[in-house]
Amino acid sequence: MPDQSSSENDFLLKITTIIQENISNEKFGVSELADEVGMSRSNLLRKIKKINNLSVSQFIREVRLKYAMELLQDTDLSVSEISYKVGFSSVSYFIKCFRDHYGYPPGEATKQENKVDDSYWLEPKKGNKRKLILAVFFILILISVFGYVFLKPVKQEPLGLEKSIAVLPFKNDSNDSTNVYLINGLMESILTKLQQIEDVRVISRTSVEKYRNNAKSSAEIAEELNVSYFVEGSGQKIGDQIQLTVQLIEAPTDKHLWAEQYNKKTKDIFALQQDVAKNIASEIKAIITPEEEEQINKVPTENLLAYDYFLKGMEFFHRGSREGLEQSIIYFQKAVAEDPEFAQAYADIAMAYYYLDIAKAQKNHTSIINENADKALLLDGKLPQSLLAKALYYMNIREYDKALPYLEKALHYNPNSALAINFLSDYYTTYMPNTEKYLEYALRGIGLDIAAQDSVTASYVYLHVSNALVQSGFIEESLFYINKSTDYNPKNLFSEYLKAYILYAKNEDLIKTKNLLVAAFEKDTTRLDILQEVGKMYYYIRDYETSYAYYKHFVAARENYKLSIYPHEDIKIALVMEKTGRKAEAEKLFANYFEYATNDKSIYKNASLAVYFAHKGEVEKALEHLDLFSKEDNYQFWLLLFLEIDPLVDNLKDHPDFKKIVKKINNKFWKGHKEIKKSLKKKELID
Repeated sequence: MPDQSSSENDFLLKITTIIQENISNEKFGVSELADEVGMSRSNLLRKIKKINNLSVSQFIREVRLKYAMELLQDTDLSVSEISYKVGFSSVSYFIKCFRDHYGYPPGEATKQENKVDDSYWLEPKKGNKRKLILAVFFILILISVFGYVFLKPVKQEPLGLEKSIAVLPFKNDSNDSTNVYLINGLMESILTKLQQIEDVRVISRTSVEKYRNNAKSSAEIAEELNVSYFVEGSGQKIGDQIQLTVQLIEAPTDKHLWAEQYNKKTKDIFALQQDVAKNIASEIKAIITPEEEEQINKVPTENLLAYDYFLKGMEFFHRGSREGLEQSIIYFQKAVAEDPEFAQAYADIAMAYYYLDIAKAQKNHTSIINENADKALLLDGKLPQSLLAKALYYMNIREYDKALPYLEKALHYNPNSALAINFLSDYYTTYMPNTEKYLEYALRGIGLDIAAQDSVTASYVYLHVSNALVQSGFIEESLFYINKSTDYNPKNLFSEYLKAYILYAKNEDLIKTKNLLVAAFEKDTTRLDILQEVGKMYYYIRDYETSYAYYKHFVAARENYKLSIYPHEDIKIALVMEKTGRKAEAEKLFANYFEYATNDKSIYKNASLAVYFAHKGEVEKALEHLDLFSKEDNYQFWLLLFLEIDPLVDNLKDHPDFKKIVKKINNKFWKGHKEIKKSLKKKELID
């Protein structure tokens, strides 16, 4: 009969082999391993816990990290690529786990002393190399698992846990379903108060909502959300009494750090919310500034009936449907009727009307959005919701520059506001381009809101991050995230055509890029955005006849549907018209472009005017505007990639001043790239 340790060794080797076979699958977790090994989740947990005192998710993570170390030391793969290969969906979370496990970031792995000695490696016979590598890898895993039995190290606490937390949906302990809105309201209020602490990263409600009726373990949820702690709660309302149980759990160890049972009268609901938030912050040693404490201690209303209406309104608001928004407005209006000084209720009325208007060309609720936003601001100018409401009013009327200070102030008072961060990210890519700020907010957003409720949404979040990265010259990192985007949703054609350009940034092959774009367009020939990209690629290749074949359909569709899209591309289309003998159409488009460029308020105004005057043969004017553009900061990488091959600047290419200015633009971009990289590293947004 085999001894117990031999049997345990065999078992660990078996599950390690299974994990290794699925190591690049980020979704391979406790449930999947249990299915593969033919055990229940609970039996698997007990067995692994008994052998090595690790949870199943911790064991899986250690296997991933050990393999990551092998790849770091023995390959030239980047940290992003290795993160993906070992099954981490977030590079920042991979870096955090690696640092926690080894005591240093993955970028320093090759500098450390724990690299496997070359003497341990034998030269394998042809065909046996993979088996040998796997065998050594398994041995290393077993050493790491069993080493503590022989070496008996002092037990260590997890290294420097990040102050990151998810407040999971609270459970309604009552059979009365009408209590649900109150329990959800308590959960959201506690989450909101924690979000106001800058020293803590708090996951958004949209990200945690998917776990409301989910069978995943606490450790799995914490890993998916990339947090060190999570809060669980349950409660009910009986008469005028609120019974609430809350517990704080440390994710890596599944250790319960703090728990409290509350039995409070309804009138004490705000004191209850404050007490829970402060206790949680204290347990994870978060620093609360006096200004943040003032915000946490705020009581939204003294009128409990108004607050009850408000919570009912929020329950409908979060459903996200048109009917839900309309119903939420009814309850918010009841709330302000009971308490005319209820700032947050006014703010949420404004936001609900904004979302009712958001997809409409003709805005129907502009005045009511502004009226309620102003009331909210007058009552509480530091309330994040009041500031967001006013920002959304300006976005509703397309005065985006006026929205910016309100978005920034909202983020100041709520540093974890996914809504403010996402709006700022969009602002700095769409309305007032700034590559550094776009990238920063996109990366911050992924940390708060990546655990979206569906794969389609996750695909677009990764697309956003990839776009932000490549615009700042982070090509490999961008490729990593665009691959994540297409993994989540292979039908996302935005990701497919962005990937074509990322690959161009890597290899500068116009023909390959053209072929990829044509392939994307053939999957959906109604996509005007991809249609004009294909026309543009033929333009750069200088195949003007084929370019025209695509551009003519784009121009016709734009006119038929009265769309004001891609005005900055009119000059390329105009040149194609000119080259193919369509002079009248060309002149009209040149005129439209000049009007657009003259009125452009972005940093690209002088670059746009430079190519216009270059084509017109006004070389000195073109160089003057290009030189003015060279003084700008945070412009997109695309400009560097395509400026010198653009047919519009043919009249400038041999001019010595053109070459000097282009060199200055390139040097400034890469200097800025280094500064952005340094800044993002300092903020621990990239490795």
